[in-house]
Amino acid sequence: MTATPDTVRLDLGPRSYDILVGDGVLADSGERIAAITRGRAPIVVTDANVGPLHLDTLNAAMVGAGIAPSPAITLPAGEKTKDFGHFQALMDGILGRGIERSTVLLALGGGVIGDITGFAAASALRGIDFIQVPTTLLSQVDSSVGGKTGINSPHGKNLIGAFHQPRLVIADTATLDTLPRREVLAGYAEVVKYGLIRLPGFFAWLEENGHRVVDGDSAARRHAVTVSCRAKADIVGVDERESGDRALLNLGHTFGHALEAATGFGQTLLHGEGVAIGMVMAFDLSVRLGLCPAEDARRARAHLAAVGLPVRAADVAGVEWDVDGLLRSMAKDKKVLDGRITFILAEGIGKAFTRRDVDADAVRAVLADSVTPA
Repeated sequence: MTATPDTVRLDLGPRSYDILVGDGVLADSGERIAAITRGRAPIVVTDANVGPLHLDTLNAAMVGAGIAPSPAITLPAGEKTKDFGHFQALMDGILGRGIERSTVLLALGGGVIGDITGFAAASALRGIDFIQVPTTLLSQVDSSVGGKTGINSPHGKNLIGAFHQPRLVIADTATLDTLPRREVLAGYAEVVKYGLIRLPGFFAWLEENGHRVVDGDSAARRHAVTVSCRAKADIVGVDERESGDRALLNLGHTFGHALEAATGFGQTLLHGEGVAIGMVMAFDLSVRLGLCPAEDARRARAHLAAVGLPVRAADVAGVEWDVDGLLRSMAKDKKVLDGRITFILAEGIGKAFTRRDVDADAVRAVLADSVTPA
């Protein structure tokens, strides 16, 4: 490879795989793809925004490795694509090509494409291989790693899916240069998450260098993506199916998913924006319960706000929030156990933990504060 990538290994025994991180690694990925597909063309799934930007680079890399690319399947861009209708259309497109168990799918795009393609791979012929080529910051540091795949339902986000690990993840940080700033910021929230749950030194680095990550500094982005992927790989490697520490990766998500559901999973509130608000609420709840120093909650809120992320539900324009509706949505979260919501709380920055016996009035008070204009 002309661009030597950082390589993060996710160790899951015979299902282990590499995560390649670097500027320009997509153009040099042909041989790695060919090794998985045995020289055959994967079925590439992309969206209408990403395909015109990066499909030619991917195809050229495959041609260089002796693979004759097949036409890609292109889905509409956006979170609304993660539904039953588009999943059925994708499955029809895949099955219509006369696939075999040796067929490999390749997801070229952000978290939506990665999630729906991974679910298709888990479902087609009861399971075929797939490769992740994430092109957004959010997908590079979070959704492409760890094998969570799925689609949304009117009842909530990611309630339908499967655990299905990719064979390879190719995270080309140069693709981030094509993203709108709002999309970069949405992904950056997931980067901050790793610092808040267990890497206080990384959070301190982000306080000093986060603006470089957001503004496009190549070295800063590579470092942030590599550290984030390594943190997630370490957790998934010991808890693949979220029976323990993997739940910590949901910091802010129980609140955030409820906010997303209330806004219809669209452009009003991006996933990472909901996570940013949710992480602030999780720290505020921890302070309210006497578990976390108020100064740590202040630092988390201040940093997210400083880079330009929303930190209160009231920051989202044009939405009339219903606290009771948000609570009902949270009660449908995947992490509900025995009728109790699992909250990810914190004793401080880098000290996240799970808790189920959280007072409902405290949760309601935090929600009410967040939805009320300052």
